[in-house]
Amino acid sequence: MDDLLKRMEEERQRLNAMGNEAFSLSSALSEDQELQKQSQKVDELILRYQITKAKQREIKSSGMMSSP
Repeated sequence: MDDLLKRMEEERQRLNAMGNEAFSLSSALSEDQELQKQSQKVDELILRYQITKAKQREIKSSGMMSSP
């Protein structure tokens, strides 16, 4: 999961840089297709992270319940 966090952070930083560049050029963020693709990529990584964390919590809680 550390790899997922690292990748998520790298992609988020790339998204921020793209957003800052578009902002400095006074470009409409909603019309920048590359920025939108990057945003979607970050969203997908966040979702994968959340699903992974939920599965880990589920495993942890079911393991605790089965212990005497």
